[in-house]
Amino acid sequence: MKQLLQAWQDNDLYALTIALGVMAAMMIGFALARFVLSRVLATLARRTATPLDDSAAAAIAATKLWLLVPLALQAGASMLELPARIERVIALVAVTGLVLQAGLWASGMARDWVERRSAAREGVEGDAIMALALLGFAARVGIWALVVLFILDQLGFNITALVAGLGIGGVAIALAVQNILGDLFASLSIVLDRPFVVGDFIVVDDLLGTVERVGIKTTRLRSLGGEMLVFSNSDLLKSRIRNFKQMSQRRVLFTVGVTYETPGEQVRAIPAMLRDAVEAQARTRFDRAHFKEYGESALVFEVVYYVLDADYNFHMDTQEAINLAILDRFAAEDIAFAYPTRTLHVVAPPAPATA
Repeated sequence: MKQLLQAWQDNDLYALTIALGVMAAMMIGFALARFVLSRVLATLARRTATPLDDSAAAAIAATKLWLLVPLALQAGASMLELPARIERVIALVAVTGLVLQAGLWASGMARDWVERRSAAREGVEGDAIMALALLGFAARVGIWALVVLFILDQLGFNITALVAGLGIGGVAIALAVQNILGDLFASLSIVLDRPFVVGDFIVVDDLLGTVERVGIKTTRLRSLGGEMLVFSNSDLLKSRIRNFKQMSQRRVLFTVGVTYETPGEQVRAIPAMLRDAVEAQARTRFDRAHFKEYGESALVFEVVYYVLDADYNFHMDTQEAINLAILDRFAAEDIAFAYPTRTLHVVAPPAPATA
């Protein structure tokens, strides 16, 4: 109170009026500058495709006039004769307000960047949107951590000891929640490395399904039976994952067996018949067809071809068409398919001995 009373006594009414006028003029200037800049930048953002003006517009929109009041107060106080202690307090409040406003500007620009990137990937890359949200959150946490540390430093706190203490506490917290942090970092690994994305059909060990959501802690799959499969992200990355959605083609192997009574001339012609059945189908590439082996009750032929489409239903439609083509061709050539058979040899009992 003594300091304030001394300041009142040291300045006449004219000086106080000048100081209030400077404060009012600066606040009006700040308000006009925000209004004009927001309108100009909004117009530029609509007319141009560059993200720079969008980020600047987001920063201006995050401007809070009440945080600029301390700057106007300091400008007005410079017109007065004030004790050193009051000047230090006003300067500290002005710096604090300016730092908080800078934090709002940086946070607004980070939020705008995330929103624009997410909007560009809406409905296309669900995992990328999640990664952007995590990065945006981490960026905002980092920005405000720096703001708090700077303000504490201005207030005279020993931030070196504070940061060291936070580091030790952070280690203790990390040890306590290491499983949660492991899933969090695994989630970031999935999003950034992209072993699979939302919509992919994957197989994990003996479980299979379509990826519906990649969360911070878990990944969820919809199985063929309809139930939801939930995997921990860290456990999921430790497993062997087969991603069928990423296939550009599918290798197919199947066998055909004919009876042992098939004449040798027809046996030699069968590989060509099998090749014709495969090559007659669209989006296939024939690899080979061979008389593979003598089975227990059949002459076994092995066929390998590629379906040039990852869709499983298309693969099954193609295989069905090939099977029907082979059936018709063998029927036309009078070639019999083999099936498991057993031949029973009946031996007559020995004749009874005569006396």
